[in-house]
Amino acid sequence: MYLSEKDVRGIATYARIGLTDEELERMTVDLNNIIESLKPITEYDLTGVEPTFHPIAGLANVMREDVELPGLTPEVALANAPAQQDGQYRIPPILGDGGGDR
Repeated sequence: MYLSEKDVRGIATYARIGLTDEELERMTVDLNNIIESLKPITEYDLTGVEPTFHPIAGLANVMREDVELPGLTPEVALANAPAQQDGQYRIPPILGDGGGDR
């Protein structure tokens, strides 16, 4: 099975890769060479070989437990704020005049 330039253009479009006509031609040749180099794999007799679901058997969730840790107090979080108001960061308005005093 070989890829046509139309196939490669479709793959490039799907992957959002812009290719010039010259790059498309080279990419088509390169991809077909890769496919050709993998051809010997198809010649193995795999009769009776069970498919592997995962190469590392018994692998389960490898994420750590979600442990709640104490956070910063409002005082510590606001300690270096250039401006604060009512326990919150005060920032300059970015839309309009903000409708109030600074």
